[in-house]
Amino acid sequence: MTSYVSVRHCRPAPRLSGFARLLQMFALRRQRHQLSGLSDAQLRDIGLTSAQASQEASRKPWDVPATWRN
Repeated sequence: MTSYVSVRHCRPAPRLSGFARLLQMFALRRQRHQLSGLSDAQLRDIGLTSAQASQEASRKPWDVPATWRN
């Protein structure tokens, strides 16, 4: 017997408060810092080159993905 999962229509994420957005920026900064410390083998595992990782890690905390700028 095959089971099917119903798919709901995606709704846009609710707007975040200033404080929640600030927390996300700090998390993004931390993740970018951790990205800069990965070895070449670890970067290959996630499909990035060291140049791409370096470029991402050097971005400013307020340089966020376009989806955050709603």
